[in-house]
Amino acid sequence: MRLVRHLQDLPYPELDAGSVVTIGAYDGLHLGHEQLLERVIHVAKDKRLTAVVMSFEPTPKEFFGGVSPPARLMRFREKFESLEAHGIDLFYCPRFAAPMRDISAPDFIRRILVQGLNARYLVVGDDFQFARRREGTIEHLNAVAAALDYDVEQVPSVIVNGLRVSSTAIRDALGSGDMKTASKLLGRPYRMSGKIVKGDRVGRTLGYPTANVELRRRQSAVMGIFAVRVHGIDGVAVIDQCVEDYLLHEPTLAEFVDLQEIGQSGDDVHLTALRKIRTALANLAAATPRYQCQECGFSSQRLLWQCPSCRNWETQRPASRVQFDTVLQHSITR
Repeated sequence: MRLVRHLQDLPYPELDAGSVVTIGAYDGLHLGHEQLLERVIHVAKDKRLTAVVMSFEPTPKEFFGGVSPPARLMRFREKFESLEAHGIDLFYCPRFAAPMRDISAPDFIRRILVQGLNARYLVVGDDFQFARRREGTIEHLNAVAAALDYDVEQVPSVIVNGLRVSSTAIRDALGSGDMKTASKLLGRPYRMSGKIVKGDRVGRTLGYPTANVELRRRQSAVMGIFAVRVHGIDGVAVIDQCVEDYLLHEPTLAEFVDLQEIGQSGDDVHLTALRKIRTALANLAAATPRYQCQECGFSSQRLLWQCPSCRNWETQRPASRVQFDTVLQHSITR
């Protein structure tokens, strides 16, 4: 799959026969997106045209959202890899800035869809809008379809358990810790990717090894403590984000707890969230009480498998920590 960021860089020889185009943010690649992509691929193969996805970077919602945009469900690289895996030929992803914000619906159709992408078939959702102030609608596309020699197909929304599948609905489910609903709307468990970076080794003070993962997101769609799977290894992720840290350009970090073979600094890892256990900040503090030796009374902030004072192998574990470990084990194994 070829990625193109500028209109003048489009591969016109490859588009000479025409293209099948779908347009949208495609954040998360959920079941609704899957249905659109299936139609694009099918029509492109049937008519021997180029399968094209047009999206924007940043997304329009991020552009208009300023410092508090909606959380992304996937990074740009994840979106690219997913579209490529679906069999898309061309990913046209121009920068969303003032010129794109101000383009009129007729100009968008003629300059970008027809003259740029040589669109012969458009596949859009039932809520599709485009161009300046979202003035472009399916009616605009149909009004000039015959004159500009293209067809338009409107694909209905996907409904799961009475809920319309959308990126917003998935964000709402993830934000409330409802991983089951999010997975149903996505068609798969929610997954995040990032690179292992050196952290503050906070997990070591809790008696666990950790690996810090740089998520590279303005906002994380999930925050809290989750049972996770990383490259087939089960464990726990503490996902937290501080607005002040973002303003200082600090990365969002996920601390993966109890994963001793996760990888080395600089490695890419993929996190599949299985189940939310607790919200992170308040309960992380509750999960780090002082521990006291049953034999001599020596206390420590971290869990000690052997007392450094009397060398006793037994320690007194506070009830909150026992409950935390029980919930953790239950959440991963069930």
